[in-house]
Amino acid sequence: MFTGKKMAYQKVNADQRAPGHSQYLDNDDLQATALDLEWDMEKELEESGFDQFQLDSAENQNLGHSETIDLDLDSIQPATSPKGRFQRLQEESDYITHYTRSAPKSNRCNFCHLLKILCIATILFIFGIFIGYYVHTNCPSDTPSSGTVDPQLYQEILKTIQAEDIKKSFRNLVQLYKSEDDMEISKKIKTQWTSLGLEDVQFVNYSVLLNLPDPSPSTVTLSSSGQCFHPNGQPCSEEARKDSSQDLLYSYAAYSAKGILKAEVIDVSYGMADDLKRIRKIKNVTNQIALLKLGKLPLLYKLSLLEKAGFGGVLLYIDPCDLPKTVNPSHDTFMVSLNPGGDPSTPGYPSVDGSFRQSRSNLTSLLVQPISASLVAKLISSPKARTKNDACSPLELPNNEVRVVSMQVQTVTKLKTVTNVVGYVMGLTSPDRYIIVGSHHHTAHSYNGQEWASSTAIITAFIRALMSKVKRGWRPDRTIVFCSWGGTAFGNIGSYEWGEDFKKVLQKNVVAYISIHSPLRGNSSLHPVASPSLQQLVVEKNNFNCTRRAQCPETNISSIQIQGDADYFINHLGVPIVQFAYEDIKALEGPSFLSEALFSTRATKIEEMDPSFNLHETITKLSGEVILQIANEPVLPFNAIDIALEVQNNLKGDQPNTHQLLAMASRLRESAELFQSDEMRPANDPKERASNRIRMLNDILQDMEKSFLVKQAPPGFYRNILYHLDEKTSRFSILVEAWEHCKPLASNETLQEALSEVLNSINSAQVYFKAGLDVFRSVLDGKN
Repeated sequence: MFTGKKMAYQKVNADQRAPGHSQYLDNDDLQATALDLEWDMEKELEESGFDQFQLDSAENQNLGHSETIDLDLDSIQPATSPKGRFQRLQEESDYITHYTRSAPKSNRCNFCHLLKILCIATILFIFGIFIGYYVHTNCPSDTPSSGTVDPQLYQEILKTIQAEDIKKSFRNLVQLYKSEDDMEISKKIKTQWTSLGLEDVQFVNYSVLLNLPDPSPSTVTLSSSGQCFHPNGQPCSEEARKDSSQDLLYSYAAYSAKGILKAEVIDVSYGMADDLKRIRKIKNVTNQIALLKLGKLPLLYKLSLLEKAGFGGVLLYIDPCDLPKTVNPSHDTFMVSLNPGGDPSTPGYPSVDGSFRQSRSNLTSLLVQPISASLVAKLISSPKARTKNDACSPLELPNNEVRVVSMQVQTVTKLKTVTNVVGYVMGLTSPDRYIIVGSHHHTAHSYNGQEWASSTAIITAFIRALMSKVKRGWRPDRTIVFCSWGGTAFGNIGSYEWGEDFKKVLQKNVVAYISIHSPLRGNSSLHPVASPSLQQLVVEKNNFNCTRRAQCPETNISSIQIQGDADYFINHLGVPIVQFAYEDIKALEGPSFLSEALFSTRATKIEEMDPSFNLHETITKLSGEVILQIANEPVLPFNAIDIALEVQNNLKGDQPNTHQLLAMASRLRESAELFQSDEMRPANDPKERASNRIRMLNDILQDMEKSFLVKQAPPGFYRNILYHLDEKTSRFSILVEAWEHCKPLASNETLQEALSEVLNSINSAQVYFKAGLDVFRSVLDGKN
């Protein structure tokens, strides 16, 4: 499945063999007597309801038989419409009695003959009870049937997850990252997952174009003094280079243009549209160098604005005032990627053997160089960012001062192999429906941060707990696919290539994506992110987890843009996602998109944030509960009405030209409410559940978000418009951008295009729900 050339589907064949009854039916006397008795007692049985008893007895007899499941992993056949896991036994229309009726011999009823038959029937009944009891007591008591949900099942699996085990796994992994060959880490992950029992764990490799740092670090030279600096603010000397060679080399912007540019430095602050409008009124920015702060908007979007304005280079930094006081990034360097996703040489299609490769060594005409805050302070002649009273003073270059610098950006572009590790647990009743769980591992030649070790340790801990249950005979109803992605730092390359490779299969079969990208970015606040349709489930799981903790601060669950490999599944497949992570609450109050910078977070820093690894354990259990519920519930735990409410909330406030959108959103809500009340409510009640409609219902639920994928979005913006830019923005992001874009322009063509995109998305979703209702009603009318 999803590995090498194997087909993604696997078929589950259930071969039910009922033991024969010949030891009883071969008795000629018994058969003849039964035939004699049948004719005379037929009317009496019908009047007293014994026909139903006969049918029930046959069904109970069948229920006692064993069921053998043969999982054929090598077959390459799609599992078409497998039965739902809560399908009830139904009376078969072609039911045939075990005994063939023949003409009566006589109408006499012998009392002794009748007594003989009743005695035999009583003996057989008692014998059947003993057999049933024996079979029941010899079945594993801790392995519930796939057809029922044991409320204790999830807790039985998750209680085996221990913080100490995650800590050991983390420490073992961080010992491997120093290798320049990332295959060592990939092999370690594959070996461990295989030993835990995960099925068909394989490498999935892609040869991709990586933009790597040059052996010589980039430099910035002040023209006025001739002083040369490395990106971290240290002077260009051999000693400084030896002391922090790794940090110097990996402080770069992947896929930036390379070369040398000597020009004036112009402070553009955060590079917003208003900032550029103000600056262009007073200065000629053509081929100049922009001093740009990271944050507030996606970096790719801001670079596109600078490129259109005519800038030639960018010095990128993080203002210390945007970070918590406990963080001192003055001399810290960082890496960013200018790649929107996937292999740049094969945009939109997988990088497999024989694919045409485009020549794209850089993805922008700008020379982009990340620098530390200490170097910025040297450029603007400002020694301190904070004043005596500890109030932060933002870094900025005075408008009346001129700074000319020479920036040299050096990178190397090479074809390298990126490796994904993929394994799975095959579902029992719906094997062609996938829940994908994604972490990432370290890729050679990228910044040596340690977040990947937390990510990998958490996903491995859940696999260990899950497989301990699978080994005892239990299986989830839907297939769970586990992926450790490679090439994440360069633009989520591994996940994009795998997604493009299996796109047709994934579009049809993926139910949800659970992201375990960077689980520990702080330790003060749990920060879940979820699709609108899954927010209710996340609230329930978080509240349940709170009951087991002494302190439970209010948790804000939102649908916002996030970093990591969930990107492809959100923006190209329209798949609902969930991600749990701990953040620093002060960092959440600062500008968004600072997480686009990849710092060299050491293992000691992560252990300082979570010395007992209890936060890691919490993330594992919360993610695990969500995975198990989506994989095992008969009806997918998605909420249709929450999508409609999210759309209406995005249109609140004083927004121009939205009256048509509001009317369409109202119709969407009406259709979603009908769908939820008429179809989802009965399906979630076992007493009302119609098993033959569950699959149809789930197919509709898993595709709800696909209607909100717009054809094109501004650089760095999500194509899935259900996601906000950040928690401070509660409107459709493409409309926010269009309104900002139209401010300095006389034409509102961009705004009209954005309004049309949103209108078409809402209309598509409304039609989708209505069509789903019509299908169900047609099926119901056809049965009647």
